[in-house]
Amino acid sequence: MSSARTPFAWAMVLVIGLALVLVLPINGYLMNLLMQASTYAIAVLGMTVVLGYTGQINIAQAAFFGIGAYGVALGTTSLGLPFFVALALGAVVAAFFGLVLGGSTLKLGGHYLAMVTISFQEILTLVLTNWISVSHGPDGVANIPRPRLGALALDTSPHYLAVCLVFLFVAAGAVAGLKSSRLGLAMQSVRDNELAAGVIGIDTYRVKIIAFATSAFLGGLGGGLFAGAFRYISPDQFAFDDSVVLLTMVLLGGVDAAIGAVIGTALLILLPEWLRFLKQFYLAVYGLAVILIMVFMPQGIWGFLSGLFRRALPIPAGPLAPLVLGEAVESAEVLLAVEGLAKHFGGLRAVDELDFEVVRGRVHALIGPNGSGKTTTLNLLSGIYKPTAGRIRLAGRDITGLAPHVLARAGIGRTFQNIRLFHSLSAFENVLIGAGRPGESGQDGESRRQRALSALDFVGMVARAHVPVASLPYGHQRLIEIARALAANPTLLLLDEPAAGLNLTEKQNLVALLRRLRGHGLTLLLIEHDMDLVEQVSDRITVLNFGRRIADGTPLEVLRHPEVVAAYLGEVAEDEAA
Repeated sequence: MSSARTPFAWAMVLVIGLALVLVLPINGYLMNLLMQASTYAIAVLGMTVVLGYTGQINIAQAAFFGIGAYGVALGTTSLGLPFFVALALGAVVAAFFGLVLGGSTLKLGGHYLAMVTISFQEILTLVLTNWISVSHGPDGVANIPRPRLGALALDTSPHYLAVCLVFLFVAAGAVAGLKSSRLGLAMQSVRDNELAAGVIGIDTYRVKIIAFATSAFLGGLGGGLFAGAFRYISPDQFAFDDSVVLLTMVLLGGVDAAIGAVIGTALLILLPEWLRFLKQFYLAVYGLAVILIMVFMPQGIWGFLSGLFRRALPIPAGPLAPLVLGEAVESAEVLLAVEGLAKHFGGLRAVDELDFEVVRGRVHALIGPNGSGKTTTLNLLSGIYKPTAGRIRLAGRDITGLAPHVLARAGIGRTFQNIRLFHSLSAFENVLIGAGRPGESGQDGESRRQRALSALDFVGMVARAHVPVASLPYGHQRLIEIARALAANPTLLLLDEPAAGLNLTEKQNLVALLRRLRGHGLTLLLIEHDMDLVEQVSDRITVLNFGRRIADGTPLEVLRHPEVVAAYLGEVAEDEAA
């Protein structure tokens, strides 16, 4: 389904759902189940954003759900606020707590983040239980009013369920639309490969903070609607067990799709009711059904179903605009200046007092034996490591110690020796994430799409644009990574052993590609062990050994330098001596 038709489809489903709710007779028990499912589904959509899109573990969603519920309960009963004002207040407070919790813990990641969110969940439960003067303690809050809109009363169950469904479909539509947006693609890149995401210009910490706060906001929104649905809440409804239930719902339905969150929620709430005819066996059958789904559909129900159909984003017809990289230059302007650069890991001097300059529009190779500090130098230049000493200047600007995403915005692109692509995404989506430097003018959605396609076309991969990168051969993945770096319009491109793992034909094609890049005026700093390739494409070579520079000059000068022959081509020296 095209992106243009998606909002219309969501609107039609909403209209049909509201008509059924308001017209069909529904008994009170089923009405309560539907209200519970719709409010829980909103909170589960938050899990889709933080866990499915961004890959961050959150086992405190029931806590944010509870904050929103108490926001409505206390706001309407104790403070006398209108329902929707209290609902907004509860959701915002939940988002604030999510922002604070995420801001203080997201740099931990992994199981540490899980432990922190579990602790927050337990702390909130204790506060709600024991802060009797505010939360009413274990007795909870009763007689929570439902909303009114002027003369329109929404306090009947069908009307209130309609309200919940409106919020659910708006939230689901927003979460579904987020996935293909620039922010959503950035979230998915952080999930798949955080290091690569930072190098192409994404502020990974900021993206994770936004995801965590969004998840908390949706949790609070669902909780607030839940309070109005049942008109009574107590602390035991928002305990750790409930966070586990919300986590199970998103995993069961499909962790990275909005519709998966709705499916998982509906299934876990309604399935036990459908199985009650089994009497004392229904819980065992219910548990077995959940286990079988998780075992045989590890990506969830919707993940399994959507995997049967390949998603394709539309590619504009007609010829693509040529990729603009720069202008050929004849001057000897220094683009990159490295002065006294050092990086120490304890007593190990990986890079030691390194000096070299890269001239604009040239190909500069950095070579040396294994362990000589080449990749460490590239990690320093791209912001992955912070230098122990020294200065790095780009076009005269001191960029020493800046974060990877800041350096990407300054014009430094990067590829890796071990390819770092976002394997859950297509080739086009990988390149689209890196397309256009943030902050540059003319970076609307269509121009970024066009640049991404032009970058794919430049490396000869536009025909494979919608193929998942995980299914591409190694050589094609290497080209996709280069295209992603080119799409960001870099001033300086750092290439870490781009020929590694390529066959002879692919290496010859790579040589032609690098020469084309130089002809377009792009400045390249290249690490490579293939000396034949280095000789063919390089204008200048710097040689490292034990982190120090031992030679610098033209390929003809450097490859015949005695120290280079001894350190890097030692076997040749021994053969000649024999």
